[in-house]
Amino acid sequence: MAEPDNKASKPPDNPPRGRSARKLMPRWRKRNSYYYRWLDQIYRFTVRPDSRVLHVGCECGDILAAVKPSYGVGVDDNPEYIELAKKRFAHLKFVAADPHELDLDEKFDYVLICNSLGRWRDIQQVLERIRPLTHESTRIVITYYNHLWEAILGFGSLIRIRRPYPYQNWLPTQDIENLLKLSDFDVIRSTSYVMLPKRIPPLTAFFNYFLSLLPGFRFFNLVNLVIARPHPTPARDEDLSVSVIVPCKNERGNIEDAINRIPEMGRSTEIIFVDGNSTDGTAAEIEAQIEKNADRNIRLLHQGDGQGKGDAVRKGFAAATGDVLVIQDADLTAPPEDLPKFFRALRDGKGEFINGSRLVYPMEKQAMRILNLLGNKFFGALFSWLLGQRFRDTLCGTKMIRRRDYELIEANRSYFGQFDPFGDFDLIFGAVKQNLKVVEVPVTYRARTYGSTNISRFKHGWLLLRMSWIAFKKIKWLGRIR
Repeated sequence: MAEPDNKASKPPDNPPRGRSARKLMPRWRKRNSYYYRWLDQIYRFTVRPDSRVLHVGCECGDILAAVKPSYGVGVDDNPEYIELAKKRFAHLKFVAADPHELDLDEKFDYVLICNSLGRWRDIQQVLERIRPLTHESTRIVITYYNHLWEAILGFGSLIRIRRPYPYQNWLPTQDIENLLKLSDFDVIRSTSYVMLPKRIPPLTAFFNYFLSLLPGFRFFNLVNLVIARPHPTPARDEDLSVSVIVPCKNERGNIEDAINRIPEMGRSTEIIFVDGNSTDGTAAEIEAQIEKNADRNIRLLHQGDGQGKGDAVRKGFAAATGDVLVIQDADLTAPPEDLPKFFRALRDGKGEFINGSRLVYPMEKQAMRILNLLGNKFFGALFSWLLGQRFRDTLCGTKMIRRRDYELIEANRSYFGQFDPFGDFDLIFGAVKQNLKVVEVPVTYRARTYGSTNISRFKHGWLLLRMSWIAFKKIKWLGRIR
């Protein structure tokens, strides 16, 4: 297996030009339609429709068209490909240019690079040319062949069942991630797909929807996906206001303590209690505390006909005015004193979705029953596998996100549907779907001092299994490719 260094000095040859080039790409896409449908689906899952999209190394424009941009620009150094792309997709813009000399005076929401890296003589130079074309929310989406497939794909080109490439620099994912970091990009996540790129029933389903998902076997998948963002610039405290959403039901004894312990953060902090039709006088206690703490910005919302914490969180977020939205459970088992840690992680750009974890530090005695603890560890491992990102604790109530990122999740909620009574997974699934940088902040989990939990271990455990199935179908499978 050749190492990238052995080939880096060799000048790359372009794919065929002229009449053969005009026919080449559509023919190879048709011949390998199953594989190309997979690529299209990966990019459609990753890219929001109606976005501003740049595809560097766009060839004949198929992937750029597949993601349905509101404004799409394709760049390729083969003018024959560009001419064909212009004829096939007249609603998109195509430019014949060397990616090493890329010079556009525009900003894009997504930059796509599909199987092109290995044909560039200086990948870092191209990535550095891309960097000025991004804004702080831009996502770089790269797919590339697994370098372990070099011999197989080379043989496929030799016997003409795969498009030939005269030059190819086979890069491990770690090299791609390193080049991104050198070019001032921050890697969000990486994953892989497709163990069998040809449709051979029934082997295709077994290899691509079962074996390719398993630890160990995933190492041999053909398509590597890397998603990155421009390295963020830290914000200042005065740039951000904070809304703390406190869903509560029968938590009267915790209300005063919550107000006293929730710290001021950023430019200003508002506290929004969302009462879920409490029967112990919680709403009256909140109103009394609002009068008592007139110097603080505290509000009360009544959940009304809605049910569950998820509905309360969504109503609280809708009413919030802050730039940053955070959930603080009213039982105070996750201490409000930890909220500034979440705020600093978000403010400094370390993450865009900050998730609390109760499973790092030792817990207080009686804070969590042993069955709940085992269940949390199990679902943490399960969802880490399903989502392709590490989530040690999916059910910690403390979660923080910028309003603008939550609005993206909200606008695209229909992909998963209204499935989550807890509110945690609506945000977690949405954060993964929108390619937000996820960071976990450990908290010290404490025992309740008032009231009892509203969680039913067995009923809600069954709901978690149902949500796991949703994540499996919607994220792990991306929808079946036929």
